[in-house]
Amino acid sequence: MGEGGEYEDVFARAKAYEGQAAAVGGVGKDLVNEPMIRHWCEAMGDTNPAYAGADATAPPTMLQAWTMGGLSGHAGRSEAYDELLGLLDDAGYTSVVATDCEQEYLRPLRPGDAITFDAVIESVSERKTTKLGTGYFVTTRMDVRVADRPVGTHRFRILKYVPAVRRRGAPRAEGAGAVVRTAGAAEIARESAGAAGISRPKRPRPVINRDNAGFWEGVSRHRLLIQRCDGCRTLRFPWLPGCNACGCPDWDTVEAGGEGTVYSYVVMHHPPFPAFDPPYAVGLIELAEGVRMISNVVGVPHDRVRIGMPVRLEFEQVDEELELPVFRAVERSAV
Repeated sequence: MGEGGEYEDVFARAKAYEGQAAAVGGVGKDLVNEPMIRHWCEAMGDTNPAYAGADATAPPTMLQAWTMGGLSGHAGRSEAYDELLGLLDDAGYTSVVATDCEQEYLRPLRPGDAITFDAVIESVSERKTTKLGTGYFVTTRMDVRVADRPVGTHRFRILKYVPAVRRRGAPRAEGAGAVVRTAGAAEIARESAGAAGISRPKRPRPVINRDNAGFWEGVSRHRLLIQRCDGCRTLRFPWLPGCNACGCPDWDTVEAGGEGTVYSYVVMHHPPFPAFDPPYAVGLIELAEGVRMISNVVGVPHDRVRIGMPVRLEFEQVDEELELPVFRAVERSAV
């Protein structure tokens, strides 16, 4: 079967899963509770008084948090959803990335609410080609309830794809004009096995859009730019189309000085990914300007990273095309 026929077959089989259950009879592992609300608000820097006190409600965007299964997962995931992902895996679309979510809120959640939910495979797109590679967007819709009454809807979309790779031996263009093609699933499998003798896979590319293009332009000039609201002058990071404090759509930027501390961190051991060498530390860095960003902590073994550790910005060339801001641990001077 030719590539076109193979595509039509995979697409038709995947579309047949639309409307089938992705999860049935899911139950939140915890009641809506004040500690989780407090931790969320502290992590997000959200000081809205509606989320504390005797009549507290949960931030609406926590809707998915109450349905998550943690490392042990949920027992209610359907065979149909596993079969759909297995179908795409078997066809060579083995990489996955979450692309976006949409939420609808019907009523506030309050401490003590017991969450139940069901999910359905809402849609499978036609095959799409993106900068990451070629594949299918799979959207699930989760309907969240309290006491059998709807409280919200959460749509979650992933891309199951074959990564785009550079043609071996193809001339390299400068800048945005680089020559890239999307390999077929079979070729990816051969190259992953080393039959083509390719080098280690590259880091995933950042998704650059009209809302964050200025940040990445700054990185290309070794400048870490922070948005500043024209209305209330609040600094914000990551970049957003409007101010999350006052709603003003106008903004300018300030350049970070580069000093910061480790506000929190995790050490990644699993899952393994060929472009990385676990274990490695991923830090939530609090910049001197007051905003926080996620980046790698370098210059110190992963097991020596500590909360409060001073760090300084630098730019690391991770491959011939990609440079990223990272933070190097700073030795404290002896007193």
